[in-house]
Parts: sequence; structure tokens; C-alpha cells
Amino acid sequence: MSHIVTIRTEVRDPAALREACGRLKLPPPELRTAKLFTAEATGYCVELPRWRYPVVCDVDAGKVLFDNYEGRWGDPVELNLLIQGYAVEKAKLEAQKAGYSVYEQPLKDGSVKVTISVGGVA
Repeated sequence: MSHIVTIRTEVRDPAALREACGRLKLPPPELRTAKLFTAEATGYCVELPRWRYPVVCDVDAGKVLFDNYEGRWGDPVELNLLIQGYAVEKAKLEAQKAGYSVYEQPLKDGSVKVTISVGGVA
């Protein structure tokens, strides 16, 4: 039996965030305090391509903090790819921890289909 799931993503797992950065060929996230335009934020900082300020992932709160000045200081597409990559990697890590097999399929529209099989074969 198959099920379609929609996921609202909260970034809470540094390991999945590190994997998401790897899949996007970004430097690994660094735990630090970063300056945003007029504020500071502490968490796992990710440097996205062509973004003026880092994206800061507060894993305790599950929040992603950033300042891209409505897209002028960073393309929201890059952030969406990071969040998508995080969601895929977190799903894969949790499925593998439970002993399930996972199959990932990129789709033409840019989305990713993740199939998790409880019986061991995806």
C-alpha cells in the first residue's frame, strides 16, 4: 500500500543538515553566531551561493533565520533547495534507522520522490 505524504519541514537535525549541504555541494554548516543585516543569530550557518548573509538554522527551535532582502541579497530558490534537501535527507536517515529501505527519484519538476519500503525493498 502506498501513501502520499506532505511534509512541513522544521530543521532540527544537524546530521541531516550536513547531508543536505553535501548533496548541494555546499560547505558543511558551522555552529556559530552570524551577523544578518541588522541582527545576529546563533545556530548552524549555511553559506548559500551568491547570498550576502548566511542562513542560520536554529535546531532547538526548528527555525531557519535569514535576511535576503526580498531576494535582492539571495535567491530564494537556493534556500528552497536546501530545505528540500534537508527534508529528503532527514526522511532517509529516519527510515534507515528503522531498518527500512529507501529509494530516491528526482522528478522533472524539481521535486523529489522518496519511497520508503517497510518490507525491505523499495
